[in-house]
Amino acid sequence: MSFEKNIRFIKNIPAVIITIISVGIFFIAWDIRATEKGDWSFNPEFVSGLKFGGLPYEEILFFITVPYSILFVYESLRFYIKEKTYEISRMLLPACIIIFAAASYYFKNLSYTSNVMTAMLIVFLAALLFVRFFGITNILLITLLVSFIPFIIVNYFLTSLPVLIYNPEAITGIRFITIPAEDFFYSFSMISAWLMVYSILKKGKLLIK
Repeated sequence: MSFEKNIRFIKNIPAVIITIISVGIFFIAWDIRATEKGDWSFNPEFVSGLKFGGLPYEEILFFITVPYSILFVYESLRFYIKEKTYEISRMLLPACIIIFAAASYYFKNLSYTSNVMTAMLIVFLAALLFVRFFGITNILLITLLVSFIPFIIVNYFLTSLPVLIYNPEAITGIRFITIPAEDFFYSFSMISAWLMVYSILKKGKLLIK
């Protein structure tokens, strides 16, 4: 479908690759460190055993296939839906920054919880500049919402089998079905980062003509 004649997603490959690499470096480094600390571990029953930086290769592939798919969804929505830019309250983003900064400190003894709150803090700090120059569009918001559908389905199986095992000392213990609440913040920060970086690159016309 990347070569489909109307959407022609393939023309955006340079921006897609840079987005995957730039955001992936941060989250893979976080993943490696969290695995080393024991915030989570991978059930050997469900992975091949091949590793890179202490992570299963399947985990590394996640940081390639998922952003590619989400950015494809984003471009598909842009083709079929008229894009609109929304105005948001000037106090919304600063308020979110304060809330997540406070939450990061409050949960400092729960490493995964504190880290996802810090990631959210960074995302909203970045959003301050992003919104100023590019705005928030209906396409960005719809892509975020749509992305959480497969996230919930896949993460349910990852945490119920379990493929991914969380250290109870690193999280609050609050779960949606079997999914730790922290994973929702993790996914939101990661998807937001992909979309913001990709949108910035698109505005810079980093495309194949």
